[in-house]
Amino acid sequence: MPLILVDMDGVIADFEGGVFDRFKELYPDKPAIPLEERTTFYVKDQYSVELRPLIESIYLAPNFYRNLKPIRGSLEALMHLSEKNDIFICTSPLSNYANCVGEKYDWVMNWMGKDWVKRIILCKDKTLVRGDLLIDDNPKPEGTLSPTWEHRLYTQPYNSSVRGKKRVSWETYATDLIF
Repeated sequence: MPLILVDMDGVIADFEGGVFDRFKELYPDKPAIPLEERTTFYVKDQYSVELRPLIESIYLAPNFYRNLKPIRGSLEALMHLSEKNDIFICTSPLSNYANCVGEKYDWVMNWMGKDWVKRIILCKDKTLVRGDLLIDDNPKPEGTLSPTWEHRLYTQPYNSSVRGKKRVSWETYATDLIF
């Protein structure tokens, strides 16, 4: 069975939507950048230097990760893929991990169940993890080793300018993931 590693934030959990909604709620007088206008992988990099601490405070806050919504179609796609593949959630925690790590586990437990919690791999360097395929929204998942996996770029507006990568989305995964 193929071993597929799936990133969490921006692939199955709506990190961008969580930041955007919370920013609008907390700072209604400040300009929020909607997902379809995003052009940088790291959300705070697209905001002005003055607004970056506000953005960062959102995703560092307690309950941020725990309360993210799933990306439409992601949960159903993973359940379907798991019928014929070994699927693991391979997610990178923030360096300021105080809330992030435990809440990622809580999120998986809440949305996917106990059996999926056993399939979480938390690591800063995904090249250290063996697999056949990595589905990730990061255009350049780099690390210490040459990866054993093939990278499939999960399509998001902020990575749409990246060329030369095989892509996947939950709307078209059945044809995108032909090996």
